[in-house]
Amino acid sequence: MTFILPPEMPTQEGGKGVLYDFNDGARVLLPKGEWHVNIIDEESGNILFSCDTQAGWVSSTKKYYVKFRIQVFKKGEATPFLDEIMELKNKHVLISYPTGTLGDILAWFHSAENFRMKHQCQLECSIGEEFITLFSDEYPEIKFTPAQEKTESKPYATYRIGLFFKGDTDNQPVDFRLIGFHRNAGYILGLPPQDEPPRLNLTAERKIKEPYVCIAVQSTAQAKHWNNGLGWDEVVKYLKELGYRVLCIDRNAHSGHGFVWNHIPWGAEDFTGSVPLQERVDLLKHASFFVGLSSGLSWLAWAVRVPVVLISGFTLPNSEFYTPWRVFNSHGCNGCWDKTNYDFNHTDFLWCPEYKGTERQFECTRLITGKQVCGVIDSLHSYLADCEKVMK
Repeated sequence: MTFILPPEMPTQEGGKGVLYDFNDGARVLLPKGEWHVNIIDEESGNILFSCDTQAGWVSSTKKYYVKFRIQVFKKGEATPFLDEIMELKNKHVLISYPTGTLGDILAWFHSAENFRMKHQCQLECSIGEEFITLFSDEYPEIKFTPAQEKTESKPYATYRIGLFFKGDTDNQPVDFRLIGFHRNAGYILGLPPQDEPPRLNLTAERKIKEPYVCIAVQSTAQAKHWNNGLGWDEVVKYLKELGYRVLCIDRNAHSGHGFVWNHIPWGAEDFTGSVPLQERVDLLKHASFFVGLSSGLSWLAWAVRVPVVLISGFTLPNSEFYTPWRVFNSHGCNGCWDKTNYDFNHTDFLWCPEYKGTERQFECTRLITGKQVCGVIDSLHSYLADCEKVMK
């Protein structure tokens, strides 16, 4: 996970040659001399760090949003010559997002706007270019820059939004697996954790006359797939019996690793391809609903505000946005993503921490049957039919 690096030197001048900023937590760079430094949580009054020191760095261990107060004294003096309470109003603030992920950014992004509005700061977001195209017109008050390791700007404060494993509570206030990863941005930014989709351009006109459902069957790890061999074929068949066209909108029609590969279901129409996200938004906008996995396109459908049938055993039900059409089977091992005694291995496509290499591997989704998913689809289909009758 690559984030933008803080400026090599703190960006604010504190007098007597002292520099400070909040670009990697609270940090202070001291010149030669004898000093005393306090780093304080202003909201609680807790002194987080206090020391006598000479030339060099003093920085906080906590890198997420804390309303820091920095005090610097000449050693032996009772009054600080630098007493800075972090105040973000009208200040340049940078939020850095990782690249190579879809669902995470969609889940997190609106927190940036909430942060900007709360603090009335001049907000810059360092983010993947595909999201700049998707978001920039919808968030005109935010400056967007392509994700990179370094910035030439000199922000007052920087926050890095991501998922931090190994029990890390320096970059996030609580292990994200305990709260649902989509709420982590709110915790990092000191905001109420809410399930709030980003603003998108939803003005596209309908291009397909017949009712249709979008599906996505691919993901970045086999544990995220629906590992019931007949499941997708049963679902596609049932959807077509209900009168829907079935459009597969994955990036790839076929994907996998080594001897394990996943394919577009038989009978689904091939709408796969590496296309701009806005094209996916335009197609999802007029879908009756979406059927997918714990993966990015489910989050995109949620952001478009279409009903989502979400199939997952790899995650627990509170790990993603709420949908009444969540499909989860509790009869076997499940929820390994959310267990704090395991760290997800992003390089192991066949990761299954408890049962890899055994007959129970991936039972979290193998036990989700086509019958179970079709039952949820039937419930959703009936709900939509009832809604249509009421609107008439």
